Amino acid sequence: MTKKVLAIYYSQSGQLGEIIDNFTTPLEAAGASVEKHRVRLVNEPNFPWTADTFFSVMPDCQLDVPAEIQPFDLKEKKYDLVVLGYQPWFLSPSIPFNSFMQDEGLRAVLKDTPVITVTGCRNMWLNAFVRVKKLIKAAEANHVGNIALVDTHPNPVSFVTIFHWMLHGKKDRYLNIFPPPGVADADIKNAKAFGQTVIPHLDDDNWEELQDELDKQKAVVLNYNLMIIEGVAGKIFRVWANIIAKKKNKLPWIRAFKYYLLIAFFVGAPIVVTIDAILFRFTSPKRIKARKQHFLNLN
Repeated sequence: MTKKVLAIYYSQSGQLGEIIDNFTTPLEAAGASVEKHRVRLVNEPNFPWTADTFFSVMPDCQLDVPAEIQPFDLKEKKYDLVVLGYQPWFLSPSIPFNSFMQDEGLRAVLKDTPVITVTGCRNMWLNAFVRVKKLIKAAEANHVGNIALVDTHPNPVSFVTIFHWMLHGKKDRYLNIFPPPGVADADIKNAKAFGQTVIPHLDDDNWEELQDELDKQKAVVLNYNLMIIEGVAGKIFRVWANIIAKKKNKLPWIRAFKYYLLIAFFVGAPIVVTIDAILFRFTSPKRIKARKQHFLNLN
């Protein structure tokens, strides 16, 4: 195989880099030339975050405000496949991902090129994915596959562990009680299986059945309850973002959002799921199926 593959992504903790490395290992073993770029921001936020810094990025995430990225040079003008790695931040594509997707050089490379998206996140990726699809469409790329690796622990558990990781920089067992945060090591290593599935499609330049095969491997698993929570939360986050963006002194409003999020997560989210279960889950199967398909479709 003499195919050229570009994998470009942003990662602070290194988790997404591990996923990309495992995913592309079979491609390299099959003879493909794999070029990787870990994009950086000019004003790179420190990791671990402080709580105020972490929540302060929410408005720019929601409102698609780009940040300046450090220059990166691509070796080729065109590739046979581009792998785009991203994280959701506050139910939106992360600021770094949104920023490098505005790069004219990358957009020229993406035009008419097969693209596979790969995300590694806590568990809520649906709203961000819808907006990622729009960015790919705007670049006139051919979206042929999607892989979403998540923390599979219960939602309240992963909520606690992700903040431990983000605010302390340790991917360990918080209080020696909670499980390690993030995507499980076994799932990260299993990304090799998805890369293996891509090989014949890359070799033949025929992508029609790729996503069906990835779905059978559970590269994408949609959690119905989280879909319902995201549907409501995405609208509310947008309202908060617009309010905060207009304030000269944003910090008090950012802290108010932080406390709102805690209340909404532990009180509001269970209520939303319960109401949906009573009114819709068993009475509107066609509506639910259409909603799921909206998030699963590549285009």
